[in-house]
Amino acid sequence: MKMSWYIGLMTGTVLDGNIDVAFLRTDGKTIEKFGYYDLVPYSEGVKSLIISALNEAKRWNFIGKEPEIFSKAEAALTKSQAEAVKKCIKLAGINKKEISAIGFHGQTVLHRPANRVLKGATRQLGDGQAMANALDIPVVYDFRTHDIEEGGQGAPLCPIYHAALLNKIGATSTTAILNLGGLGNLSFYSENYGLIAFDTGPANAPLNDWIKFFNAGDMDVNGTIAATGIVDEDKLEKILEDPYFTLKYPKSLDRFDFSYKLVGGMSLEDGAATLTALVAAAVSKSLDMLPIRPTQLIVSGGGRKNTTMMREIATRGNIEVKTADNYDWRGDAIEAECFAFLAARSLANLPISYPKTTGVLKPLTGGVIAYPE
Repeated sequence: MKMSWYIGLMTGTVLDGNIDVAFLRTDGKTIEKFGYYDLVPYSEGVKSLIISALNEAKRWNFIGKEPEIFSKAEAALTKSQAEAVKKCIKLAGINKKEISAIGFHGQTVLHRPANRVLKGATRQLGDGQAMANALDIPVVYDFRTHDIEEGGQGAPLCPIYHAALLNKIGATSTTAILNLGGLGNLSFYSENYGLIAFDTGPANAPLNDWIKFFNAGDMDVNGTIAATGIVDEDKLEKILEDPYFTLKYPKSLDRFDFSYKLVGGMSLEDGAATLTALVAAAVSKSLDMLPIRPTQLIVSGGGRKNTTMMREIATRGNIEVKTADNYDWRGDAIEAECFAFLAARSLANLPISYPKTTGVLKPLTGGVIAYPE
């Protein structure tokens, strides 16, 4: 497949109210060029709809009929993201005919990995056909369902793109990528062990929820609140007794698996400090699980801007920590770029998930392709 432009869209579980739009020139195997990138905010109305859908999803829990709000939120979300794409194509100065496809992740409202009792299930809001019709461009969406149907976890899906990024800078198995969004996820590659990836544990989601609980903002900007608090090490050790932290990979989490209520009763500052330390301790435990313990982490996602969190990871993980920006990557854009890359791979019928990333039995392609009608 020849090199072409793809656009990736991402709205994460951190619920920052923005649409990440990233252009990537690729053939689904290598990265030729990073293109235009923008952060387009949802209207307050759409943001509120998404939050309401997430709350309803928790109550629904894959039992019975889907909540009615899903269809309303899905339509509004799809329209907003299609409008964001139109805006960005114009700003990028690229002819629409040069774009091969849109990688449309949608908004995850509920994700349940398979376990011994229940089959895995996942739900992302996003109408790929409606977007394809609105933009007159093919859209690849619903990236996780096929993986789950084949016995996989359905997440994480970024590892194959992370591997392409590592290859672009000539990194070896001593370097891994850590993405800090609502959750943390780790990607590692070596010739001997292949591609390995899994969710490390909670990242920004419970911390942001804690800050909001105190009406102290939407997030701990730069980690300044946590920096003034004291970590409750006993509480931290108790949280780390959760079976997830010793569960072998592949493994993945839902945004709400670890709540800010874990530090309920603490002060704003001490709770923030303890939740921040939890992120770092979970990363450290994850590094210990790898067949080769990396000596360097390249960190992407919003968490890389939290200096307290980065310092905790370096200290508790006993590892050198660099931000994606140190390598001229776009730390905020990587997840959106990933879905541009996965769209290219889907069109080329290349795998997007692997036995040691999601738990499928063999490398598996995925995504539903919607062509304009």
